[in-house]
Amino acid sequence: MQTEQNSTDFIENDAENLQDFNQIIQQNYTPKDYEIGERIDKIATSAFENYSREQVKTWLETGELTVNGKAEKPKYRLKFGDVLQLNATLAEQQSDMPENIPLDIVYEDDAVLVINKPAGMVVHGGAGNWTGTLVNALLYHYPNSKHLPRAGLVHRIDKETTGLMVIAKDSQSQLHLINQLKDKSVYRHYQALVLANVGELVKHHTINAPIGRHPTKRTQMAVVGSGKSAVTHIDNVQEIFEGVSLVSVRLETGRTHQIRVHLSHLGYPLLGDPVYYDKRKTAMLLKHFNDDEKQVIERFARQALHAYELGFVHPKTGENRQFTADLPDDFQDLLDFLINS
Repeated sequence: MQTEQNSTDFIENDAENLQDFNQIIQQNYTPKDYEIGERIDKIATSAFENYSREQVKTWLETGELTVNGKAEKPKYRLKFGDVLQLNATLAEQQSDMPENIPLDIVYEDDAVLVINKPAGMVVHGGAGNWTGTLVNALLYHYPNSKHLPRAGLVHRIDKETTGLMVIAKDSQSQLHLINQLKDKSVYRHYQALVLANVGELVKHHTINAPIGRHPTKRTQMAVVGSGKSAVTHIDNVQEIFEGVSLVSVRLETGRTHQIRVHLSHLGYPLLGDPVYYDKRKTAMLLKHFNDDEKQVIERFARQALHAYELGFVHPKTGENRQFTADLPDDFQDLLDFLINS
């Protein structure tokens, strides 16, 4: 089975300053006295703060960012009288094509867009998923997003996971939100149906275990010593049915399949997860039902995971904003079935 390519990882390539969508950038910067003697790449990144470090580095390499009109290497140290001169041409960021795909918009203003992503929608194109993605939809409904890296995406969630995502509508907002993800000031809360009893889960308020590529199953992730730091918090557990709990999960970091990997690593996979499932626990659940009732559970052939709450600092107003999204119908129907069984 092919694993979806999208994840909750934040996008590390920062947004470029394309707010006005001009094709030519012409800016000068005269270093302050205290910046004399510093490397040009360090000061340029600060001086042209609306652009990513990688973009500034590229401009230095291509000669579009110069000192007194002369190309210098990134290690060049600034002298009195130096002036940084930026003369760059912007290129469109997208190779994806616009597609008329409807979006469930929870909130929108001139800086940000908050959507409720449905199950089955890939966030960004990858192997086997080049069309029908959220990026394709954004490019259609917001044509100017073609100038932004990944059409303004700030973070991602898995193909079959539902729920809230924030998308930037200009480069400064995208960079601001990405930095919020890096300093962990973005609030992300999920609900999940987990194959575990309350007594098993309450022992694990915080799961702190590094996540990396599975050593033998290369399409999967796993808890591995060489992985990246990953921290998941379990804030609330409710028993729904024998061996099934509704769990509220808060992400501190954002690694590929983080919630699914952390819980399955403990032996408590998400109900319906087609990748990190547990045959024994699934069989134990199904034994409580007759054949018709089993079909209700088996028809839910995706991980029972929903991003129901999202909070961040608005990049333009500085206000704390929080949004919620109800469980999707299929998740709610499964939950009701288990509660009433």
